[in-house]
Amino acid sequence: MPLEAPTLLVVDDDEAFRVRLGRAMTERGFTVTLAASTDDALKALGEAPEYAVVDLRMPGRSGLELVAALHQADPNTRIVVLTGYGSIPTAVEATKRGATAYLAKPADADEVLQALLGEGPTVLEIETPTLARAEWEYIHRILSDCGDNVSEAARRLGIHRRSLQRKLQKYPPSR
Repeated sequence: MPLEAPTLLVVDDDEAFRVRLGRAMTERGFTVTLAASTDDALKALGEAPEYAVVDLRMPGRSGLELVAALHQADPNTRIVVLTGYGSIPTAVEATKRGATAYLAKPADADEVLQALLGEGPTVLEIETPTLARAEWEYIHRILSDCGDNVSEAARRLGIHRRSLQRKLQKYPPSR
C-alpha cells in the first residue's frame, strides 16, 4: 500500500513565486495547496496541513495571523515563514506564534525543503542593519504599502514629497 504524500500549504501574494514553489515542491513529493492570502488559505483548508510555507507580508491579514491559526489547529504543523523584510522582532514574533523556521526571500525550493524538514537553519541569519539601511528599507516598505504613491508615502512619513523623492534616488546603503 503506497504512503500518502505529505500535505503542504504555500501562501504567498506573489503569484509567480507561489506557483513556481508549488510546482517544485510537488516534484519533491508533496501534495500542495496554493493560496494568495491568509483569508484564501483559511477558506481552502479542510484540515491542518503537515507543512506550510507562509509569506509574512501580504495584502489583508498578516502571515503571522495565519501562522497562529495553523499552529492552533495542529501544533505539529511545521511552518516556514518567508519574508523580504527580515527583522529580529518579526522572527521572534513568528516563532512565538508557532513558526519552526524563518527565511529571507528569495529562497529556493531546496532551502525551503531543508527548513521544512528541520535540516537547515531555523532562523534567518539577521545582521543588524546600519541606520541608513534601516531607513532605506522602511521608506521602501511604506512606499510599497502606498502602492508606490510618493505623495501618500511622504504624508505617512511626515516629510516633504521632494525630500522623499531625493531619498528614493539614492542607491540602497550597504548593510
